[in-house]
Amino acid sequence: MEFHYVPKHASWLNMVEIEIGVLRSQCLDRRIATKTQIESEIAAWERQRNAAAARIKWMFTTDKARTKIGRAYPTPTFKES
Repeated sequence: MEFHYVPKHASWLNMVEIEIGVLRSQCLDRRIATKTQIESEIAAWERQRNAAAARIKWMFTTDKARTKIGRAYPTPTFKES
């Protein structure tokens, strides 16, 4: 497992948190004795997840974001040349 430090304000971070929650509930919900075993379990879970083409249905649209936190998602202005 590698850790990548990224901006906390990005909405994709929520998707990462959801996926980690799925990993925890589907794979890591029990005692795993060794580092080798946990790596193997996570790799098997990842292969299954990718084979199933698992997706997260993201419901937070740009319009909803602008309504909720408009300063972070300003409406673009287009200038005519």
